This record gives sequence, C-alpha cells and structure tokens, in this order.
Amino acid sequence: MLNLLPSVGASAVLLAAWLPMTSPAQTSPGPNTAACPALLQHQFTRLQDDAPQNLCQYAGKVVLVVNTASYCGYTRQYEGLEALYAKYEKRGLVILGFPANNFGQQEPGSAKQIAELCFNTYGVKFPMFNKTDVVGPQRNALYTQLFQATKAAPQWNFHKYLISRDGQRVQSYASSVEPMGPQLTAAIEAALQR
Repeated sequence: MLNLLPSVGASAVLLAAWLPMTSPAQTSPGPNTAACPALLQHQFTRLQDDAPQNLCQYAGKVVLVVNTASYCGYTRQYEGLEALYAKYEKRGLVILGFPANNFGQQEPGSAKQIAELCFNTYGVKFPMFNKTDVVGPQRNALYTQLFQATKAAPQWNFHKYLISRDGQRVQSYASSVEPMGPQLTAAIEAALQR
C-alpha cells in the first residue's frame, strides 16, 4: 500500500511495503539485512574498477540516486552534484550515480571513458556505478523499485530520487531541478534533520 504525501514539485511517497526483488543477479542482501532497507538491498559494480558494491553500506544515510550521461545538456550538473556531496556528505548524504544510455544515446562510451569524464573532467568523488538501464524492460532492480515507489520514471538524463535515511520515503525530481537549487537543497536539509 502506497500513501501519497504532499510535496511541491516532487513526488513523495511513503513506502509501506516493497514488491519482491526482480533481478537476483543485481540483488545481494549482504550480512546486515535487518538494518538495511529493502530499497538498498542491491549490488552493483563500481565504475572505476568493477568492484562489486553492496548498497547496504549506505543504510542510515540520505541517498540521492541520479542517472547520468556524458553528452547531455545536463552533464554540467556533475558540478552541482559534486558541490552537494561536498556540502552534505559529513551530515549523512551520499549521491549514487548510474550512467545510462537510455535517452538520446548520450552515454555511448565504455566504463573507462565514462570514468575519465566523471573523475578527471568533473572531479566527481561520489560513488559512480557501471552503465545500466534505468527505464524499459531491462531497467535494473533499484530503478524498478524507485519507479514503483514514486510512479515517476526518469524522462531524461539526470533525473533524481531522494531516499530518506530509513528508506521509507522517496521523492522524485525532474532533470531540470538543479542540484544546488533551493527545491532540492531544502528537501535534503529536511531529510538530514529527520
């Protein structure tokens, strides 16, 4: 059962129940599943070295999930995302970047090419994962759950989902919402204070 909560310019949802995981290959509950919300019980490979990363390591943090692309009009948002991360990381925010080639074929490169752009051009320090699908029949299990929670699928690159510390509240923000803009920073501030 999903209960809609009021939110200005964002779709906020209280998650009372989660649907079962849809992709066992990308799901790894890990050793501490009791403290890890169902939404974070996934494993993805890290962009820079293909090391498997269990998202349960971010349990208890406010999580901002963003689908990224290297050749998009919104690619400059990497700068704002990195500024957000620098500002709020010590207070408990983590940003998770998921490169995707789903919109306008704007992420055609290899993991090495994407990593070079992220880390060398934009100085990205927040966690980045290997290229994945965020919409359509091949979308990864995390994005399937984010869609189920908000009924809002990414319409373009740099769509953002803000997840509460307990994984029970998810807000969705369109690509045009600037990372350091007042709408998103106010929501992050509120989530960090909960």
